[in-house]
Amino acid sequence: MIQRINLPCVDSTNDFMRDMLSGGDNLEGMTLVVAERQTAGHGQQGNSWESEDGKNVTFSLLCHPEFVKPTEQFLLSQCIALAVQRAVAEVLDKCGVKEEVNVKWPNDIYVGDRKISGTLIECDLMGRSISNCIIGTGINVNQERFVSDAPNPVSLVQLCGKTLERESVLDAVIGRFCSLYELLREGKAESVRADYMSHLYWREGKHSFADVRGEFTAEIADIEPTGHLILRFENGNTVRYEFKEVKFLMGD
Repeated sequence: MIQRINLPCVDSTNDFMRDMLSGGDNLEGMTLVVAERQTAGHGQQGNSWESEDGKNVTFSLLCHPEFVKPTEQFLLSQCIALAVQRAVAEVLDKCGVKEEVNVKWPNDIYVGDRKISGTLIECDLMGRSISNCIIGTGINVNQERFVSDAPNPVSLVQLCGKTLERESVLDAVIGRFCSLYELLREGKAESVRADYMSHLYWREGKHSFADVRGEFTAEIADIEPTGHLILRFENGNTVRYEFKEVKFLMGD
């Protein structure tokens, strides 16, 4: 059973959830906070998330995955990424849109080379387990114009040419996340990892990246259970990157 809280306006659903935890609210099981409007939604790397009021899906989901090792908390990122990827792909398929939907490491969702969804995850550790995990996700659904400098945004309405029911998109995402979450509980993490890798953006071929040393060409060799990205250079050497240490230079 998921406890749901609907908010007409909030600065950030993740911050709201964090305040509830700090205030001692009884948040057993899963708790879902859904906002019609966010005034300060968070993106990755400290960026803001642009979302026109009442047009998109913006939510935070709290879970308590004590069965996931802290060293493997990236599995939760993979679960929400796959849940959104599947839900978006299903909508596009019903609309007759044939573009490929993939996960750009770590958990952005891209349709072709355009970003349709992003997620920010915050986990609390207690000893050798994860006590709380707040998953904040935004999905561009019915927004037709984007005015921020975010690169290559796209929405379902732009792709499908018609207004979509936001609640059905949200329900699809949450349902798929819960199914994947149960796979983790059952010890079937490898199937989640394999599914994630099969839908990885730039999973094949050589592409342009940049790190502190400058621009370079490489291919994705692997994603470790910890979430580290392994890139293979043309000379065969590999380098291990944490999030924020490397940038995709096309389609970012």
